[in-house]
Amino acid sequence: MSTLHLHCHTLFDGTSLDTRPQQTLVVDNGLLSYVGPRSQAPTPQPGDKVIDTGDGFVMPGLVDVHTHLAFGNAQSEEDIDIWTTDEFRALRGMFFARHVLAAGVTSMVCPGDSGQLSISVRNAIAAGMFEGPRIAASSRVITNRQSLNDWFPSRVGTPDFFTARLVTSRSEALAEIRKQAKDGVDLIKIAMDGTHRRPNGEIIAAFTAVETHEMVEEAHRLGCKVATHAYGREAVMYAAKAGVDLVFHAFYMDDACIEALLEAGSILAPTMTFPQNTVDFCQSHDPAITTGYAGYCARTLEVGSAILKRAKAAGIPFACGSDSGFAVTPYGEWHARELELLVTRIGFSPAEALYAATAVGARCMPRGETLGTLQVGKQADFLMLDASPLHDIRVLQDRSRIKAVYKAGQAVDLQRSPYNPKQVSDFNSLKWTDLYTRDRVAQLGKWSL
Repeated sequence: MSTLHLHCHTLFDGTSLDTRPQQTLVVDNGLLSYVGPRSQAPTPQPGDKVIDTGDGFVMPGLVDVHTHLAFGNAQSEEDIDIWTTDEFRALRGMFFARHVLAAGVTSMVCPGDSGQLSISVRNAIAAGMFEGPRIAASSRVITNRQSLNDWFPSRVGTPDFFTARLVTSRSEALAEIRKQAKDGVDLIKIAMDGTHRRPNGEIIAAFTAVETHEMVEEAHRLGCKVATHAYGREAVMYAAKAGVDLVFHAFYMDDACIEALLEAGSILAPTMTFPQNTVDFCQSHDPAITTGYAGYCARTLEVGSAILKRAKAAGIPFACGSDSGFAVTPYGEWHARELELLVTRIGFSPAEALYAATAVGARCMPRGETLGTLQVGKQADFLMLDASPLHDIRVLQDRSRIKAVYKAGQAVDLQRSPYNPKQVSDFNSLKWTDLYTRDRVAQLGKWSL
């Protein structure tokens, strides 16, 4: 493998919020061997590859800490859990992993999965069999009654092919954690709450504080990180007190939760992209509109933005997650929108958003100390842009602006293979999104007496 010399007009290396002009990166065997002023860079030797980015902007690859490879751009929970096998999900996940990488995401966390899907995809990519991001793999979400992932009626439960594992006792929960650790996960995900509420509207945690502590303690003992879905105050507090590594959402937490998260050193990934896309993109006939879910998303974002601003001011580290894998957040499309929302909703500067999406996100990855910043000895994962996201954070959502994606010093193929969603993702049996009474059909102008 030849040595690469990359001359950068502007470098954001992720070690601080600053940029440096006229820098050079030197890459040997996938690692950075020099990062510094161009004037002091090693002289290229015969056979070395030299690239000048011109007026471009160079930064570390993005880290998306919330991408569901198992979901397949699902339109419904049934699409996620019923219509596909684990084997097909794995093949589809491998296909879509390339879309994620081409979008500039060189590392991603898959929090909640299907069997050994992300474990297998992670291993295949690491073995060089396929191209894709580095992956922090998980398995089925550990869920309880009233948890988010206990989607279906109790008479159905959560069969083995679902993307959750229903546990109804502490011994079952610990046994599932031990099984997942044995299978090789990097991360255990716990669904700490769902939509179950008290009469006063407060979201109820699905596990007690003691149960949460026992699960987190066992996962950590076995060398696994822990992430939690937690919207409500109670769930966030229990997760923080248990020392969870990564908390998703937290829109309805309070100031006491912020203090607990600070004490625990937990990373917060609000994952606003999914609800914001639901609000912005859904059409009048979409069930998200007709059921009021989009309205709920809008209210959640408004309430959550206020407390998330206080969390930022308190110094809680934020990472970026897109919740990719749903029809409203397709793979390879919206991974960088979370940076925009950190800026517009929470008051991050563009540089702070870049830092969250690189250096902070890397802490959630296996061997995260080798990722997220461009420093000597670290992995040469970086993006080349023809415009600065510090001037407009939305640049990262413009494919035409991403001139190159490098992982381990190798340029990534930015072409994305087309696919037919009816053969890949959309397997639900829904045929109509309206009720065609005579009055409704007449209203549509399609029938009259």
